[in-house]
Amino acid sequence: MKTFFNFYSATNPENTPENTHWRVILFFCYQCGRSFTQLSSLIVHQWGHTGVKPYSCSQCGKSFTSSSYLTIHQRTHTGEKSFGCDHCGKSFILQKKLKSHQRIHTEEKPYSCNQCGKSFSTFRYVTIHQRTHTGEKSCSCNQCGKSFTTSSQDLKAHERTHTGEKPFQCSQCKTSFTVNLKRHERIHTGEKPFQCSHCGNSFTQRGHLQEHERIQTGEKPYHCSQCKNRFSRVGDLKAHERKHTGEKPFQCSQCRVLPC
Repeated sequence: MKTFFNFYSATNPENTPENTHWRVILFFCYQCGRSFTQLSSLIVHQWGHTGVKPYSCSQCGKSFTSSSYLTIHQRTHTGEKSFGCDHCGKSFILQKKLKSHQRIHTEEKPYSCNQCGKSFSTFRYVTIHQRTHTGEKSCSCNQCGKSFTTSSQDLKAHERTHTGEKPFQCSQCKTSFTVNLKRHERIHTGEKPFQCSHCGNSFTQRGHLQEHERIQTGEKPYHCSQCKNRFSRVGDLKAHERKHTGEKPFQCSQCRVLPC
């Protein structure tokens, strides 16, 4: 295990004895160079490189690199949500999820796109948005080759369209879904957590709010690579692109005729 010793002198004579030297030991990861002040932290970090996951869930068998990650995961089984919103009472498993949610109420958007200046409430959302500028699609399906700009979660949801897997079931109507059923549950609860800051209209999905806001701002972030037409919704862009490609993906189940 490689160690690095860094000696420095205390500079505040009021709090430290004169000429006292403090020894700081840093433990470095050989693979990525990241440093840690505790050997135990380095060991847990290196498990991320080696794939070692010594902490297993007794209910589902899923494994994790640290006991804290296991504890968080177990809350998905117990339903424990320790962090509640003071504004609306909604609860969360993680404190960072609560902080992100509270920005819906405060309208705080601390993360900005360095190309167009548009602001977002989370770092994840600004990262996804920036891919609309770069065209990057980092996740692709092994079966059909379809690519996604958002995340591995979207890829996993897409792959279930091939396998037919529907692991999420609504507790009220027993309908099963390939993706997380939070959106569906709002049909039963009537919850509309996404509110427009301009007119006050509320929506069940963040995407619907974004589409609504673009009507007011006139923003059209999706552009055709062939004719440079721009659109406010990605669905409209895809429909437009079929005019160039000639693709007709929708077929009548009764007469097998493709629409013009």
